[in-house]
Amino acid sequence: MSPSSWRSLLFVPVNSKRFVDKAHQRGADAIILDLEDAIAAQEKEAARAALPGAAKQITQAGTDVTVRINRPLELAVPDITAAVMPQVKALMLPKVMGPEHVKLLSEVVTARELALGMDVGHTRFIGVVETAAALAHLHAIAAADARMLALGLGPEDLCTQLQAVPGGDSLYPFAMQVVAACRAAGIEPLGTVGQFADFSDLQGYRAALRRSRGLGFSCTACIHPSQVPIVNEEYSVSEEEAGRARRLIAAFEDGIAQGSGAVAFEGAMIDRPVVDRARALLARAGRG
Repeated sequence: MSPSSWRSLLFVPVNSKRFVDKAHQRGADAIILDLEDAIAAQEKEAARAALPGAAKQITQAGTDVTVRINRPLELAVPDITAAVMPQVKALMLPKVMGPEHVKLLSEVVTARELALGMDVGHTRFIGVVETAAALAHLHAIAAADARMLALGLGPEDLCTQLQAVPGGDSLYPFAMQVVAACRAAGIEPLGTVGQFADFSDLQGYRAALRRSRGLGFSCTACIHPSQVPIVNEEYSVSEEEAGRARRLIAAFEDGIAQGSGAVAFEGAMIDRPVVDRARALLARAGRG
């Protein structure tokens, strides 16, 4: 699957054989092998050593692999050394500070790709903004480097800094800035405007995903396997949506052929921006 078509990315601690063995069975478009929060400080080196075997196992089963590295440079550099390999399509960069941070890490990744004889640019980036100071740099971060694939917020860390409770109200203003920054840069907005860590309320989680997709988000990371099928459903283009989009485009094209600039369609007036959204929806439905 093309990374631009990912809907669900499931966190899996790389040092847990039980979770790694089942990762490809969860239905996620990509697995995030975690070197950061899920790994205790004394286990970091062992987790890095486990990466090649875990990545090979998951990719051979047909699921894409990404790796979340650590933020401090003394950890990030050895993480990159361990994580850059043909089986890993992207690195998740936590607590991104700004565009120069992204560019610096890109240099480290380029050196590693060259050392391994890989194509430069193979390894993409998923940026995560988790500090109040970085919010002012969202547009610059999204456009910082050709490796950038997606950008999102880290709701728990960000809301801790803001002294706010994570949820739709506190995240909405910054979530829309993420969507605008990503769309301007031509990358994917990643995230959910609402609950993230509570996997006991799947109905509430679905509602948050539905709202988030309506706001422009196209993919999200999740922490529990029970969330994966809901993400895949809510962030997919349904047959009903695709059918309506095709009818709308056909009606508009018929109207244009008859000399109209705006056309009535199923009780509403449609014009070029509405048609452009329908085309974009069909384009996403056809990616894979």
